[in-house]
Amino acid sequence: MTPFGIIGPGRVLFGRGEAAKAAGLIAGYGARGVMVHGANPARAAWLLDGLRQAGAVVLALSCPSEPTLAMLEAALIATRAQGAMWVVGLGGGATLDLAKAVAGLAPGATAPMDHLEVVGRGLPLSASPLPFIAIPTTSGTGAEATKNAVIGVPAHGRKVSLRDDRMLARLAIVDPALTDGCPRDVTLASGLDALTQVIEPFVSPRATPFTDALTRPAIPLAINALIRLMQGEDAKARDELAWVSLCGGMALANAGLGAVHGLAGVIGGRIPAAHGAICGVLLGPVLALNRDRATGMARARLDEVCGVLATALGSTADDAPNALARWAALHGLPSLPAQGLDPADHTGIASEAAASSSMKANPVGLTTADLVAALHRAGALA
Repeated sequence: MTPFGIIGPGRVLFGRGEAAKAAGLIAGYGARGVMVHGANPARAAWLLDGLRQAGAVVLALSCPSEPTLAMLEAALIATRAQGAMWVVGLGGGATLDLAKAVAGLAPGATAPMDHLEVVGRGLPLSASPLPFIAIPTTSGTGAEATKNAVIGVPAHGRKVSLRDDRMLARLAIVDPALTDGCPRDVTLASGLDALTQVIEPFVSPRATPFTDALTRPAIPLAINALIRLMQGEDAKARDELAWVSLCGGMALANAGLGAVHGLAGVIGGRIPAAHGAICGVLLGPVLALNRDRATGMARARLDEVCGVLATALGSTADDAPNALARWAALHGLPSLPAQGLDPADHTGIASEAAASSSMKANPVGLTTADLVAALHRAGALA
């Protein structure tokens, strides 16, 4: 067996009711901290009240959209002024990314651009991060289990990562009850992201027995839970999708992603669309493209994925990527043009995506022309 390593959060609590333990555990990291929450502060009041009742002095910061460099810079100023000893993120993937980046950069004296990949210098962190505690309220990105934070840099038209093994959450609390009642469109987009993030590490050439143990059973769990949630609220499906999201985060942190995320990272810097919605519309076309190009073990794994999807969607394995795209569109996932992407940008996007870090873990080598074809196919989805 080829040697491999495993990285992940320091401690994970998973299950309904586990969020009740959050305030007491977080307060144990120190008397002063920062809580980053989503656009609606009322949804974070339970934790803020709990932390203050536990004796913590807490500064609450809002992440109203996917984080940008300007948002990160402002949050760092506030966090340093607070003398924070920890940072907790309570919200979706965007909120967790901002909190993770703040925790990673606050102890140092350097600027974010010194550490951001692609558009910055990509340097290692200059100081050890503050303890980061992750409490997701959507099931999709798996950001509670990853070592990177994605930040938009509008001046460069890109979304790029700040990445360091030490940025992994000290504590991740995944309570599926926090996702109950999540809006249908958010559930669809984030759920397709969760599905993507167990498929891409499974077909990655960097896959290991550890990541296979997470991803192989999670793929059917993901698609079937998502199908049930499109039919109506389902607590068991919420539980399953939360587990898939956590598995995806741990898997991608150890095996990488692929062309879906290589393209999505570039597209996300150009249009203000949800990351999950971009990934969701790309997944079918990229699956079909990879399967058409793959041989050997890569083809066998892509066949396995398509077989699972075919069973869930009532299609053939050959048609499974198209069936997934049709199913997602039927349930409201907009095409790339409907999300705001100009088809004239396809060649530029494909060229930039080809050089992204995610592409290095794609199961087959894809040309810029291949990626343009996938974008055209995704753009044609109604």
